[in-house]
Amino acid sequence: MKHSGFGLCSDAREVDTLRHMASGNKTVIYAALVGNALISVTKFIASGITGSAAMMSEGIHSLVDTGNQVLLLHGIKRAKQPPGPRHPFGHGKEIYFWSFVVAILIFALGSGISLYEGWHRVMDPKPVENPMVNFVVLGLAMAFEGIAWWLAYREFRALQGRRSLPAAIRAAKDPTTFVVLFEDTAAMLGLVVAAIGLGISAGFDLPIFDGIASLGIGVILALTAVWMAMRTKSLLIGEAAEPEIVEDVRRRAGTLDSIIAVNEVLTLHMGPHFILLNLSVDFNDDVRAGDVELAIDRLTREIRAEHPDVKRVFVEAERGGAFGECR
Repeated sequence: MKHSGFGLCSDAREVDTLRHMASGNKTVIYAALVGNALISVTKFIASGITGSAAMMSEGIHSLVDTGNQVLLLHGIKRAKQPPGPRHPFGHGKEIYFWSFVVAILIFALGSGISLYEGWHRVMDPKPVENPMVNFVVLGLAMAFEGIAWWLAYREFRALQGRRSLPAAIRAAKDPTTFVVLFEDTAAMLGLVVAAIGLGISAGFDLPIFDGIASLGIGVILALTAVWMAMRTKSLLIGEAAEPEIVEDVRRRAGTLDSIIAVNEVLTLHMGPHFILLNLSVDFNDDVRAGDVELAIDRLTREIRAEHPDVKRVFVEAERGGAFGECR
C-alpha cells in the first residue's frame, strides 16, 4: 500500500512551489555578472597596453566568470520549469547540472589558458611596459570584486548560521550561494597574486615573475574548479535531506497510534528547495483502511507544515520483518 500526500496541496500552492524550486539569489549573480564584464574589458585593455601575461590571465578569468554567471541564470530559469510526463518531479536539478558546467569551464578555459600563458611567458620573459596601468586596473578590479564578494558572502553567511564553513558548504543545497562566493574569492586571490607578481617584475626588473603570477592564477582556478566540480557532482547525483529533517520525520511517524514501526525514511533533493520523501512504515494490523488514510493525511500535513521544502510525500506500508528480509 502506497500513498502520496501531494494531492493535499491546493493548486495555488503547487504553482508557488514550482516557482520557487530553484532559489538562487539573482541579485548576487547579476552583481557578479556586471562587475566581471566591466573588469574583463579593462583587464584586456591593460594587457594590450602593457603586454602583461598576468593581466591577460586575469582578463580571461573575468571573462570566464562572466559567462559562468550567464549559465547560472540560465540554470535557475530552466529549473523553474513545471513538471511534465517526461520529468514528473520537475527540472530542479538543472541548476546542479549548469553549476557543474561552470566548474568545468573554470578548469578548462580559465585555468588552462592561464597556465599556458604563464608557462609561455616564463620560458620567454618579456618586460612589462607602462606597469602603472596594470596597478590602476588591479585597484579598480579589487574594488568591483570586493563589492561582488561582499554581497555573495552576506548571502552565504545568512544561510550558514552557526555552522562551521565546511559544514555550511556540505549542507548547502543551492549551488548558486557557494559557486558565486568561491568564484569571487578565487578572483580576489588572483588579483593579489597578479599584483605581487607585477610588483616584483616592475620593482626588481624581473619580468619572469609576470609569468609566474599567471601560473599562480591558473593554479588557483584549477583548485577552485576541482572543488566546485566535486561539490556540484554530489548534488547532481542526489543528496539526502539534512539529518535533522529525517529524524524529525521518523519521530513524527513513530508517535502515531496506527504505526507500530518506522522501517526507513528516504529523502532526495530534486532541487535546492524540493525534497522527495519516501516513508516505509509498519501499520497496526487492526487499523481500518480509512484510519490509515487519516493517519497518512495528518502525518503529511505535519511534515509539510514543519518542513516546507518537502514537496512530495510517499508512504509505503510494509511489515518490519519483510523489510528486514529484503535488505
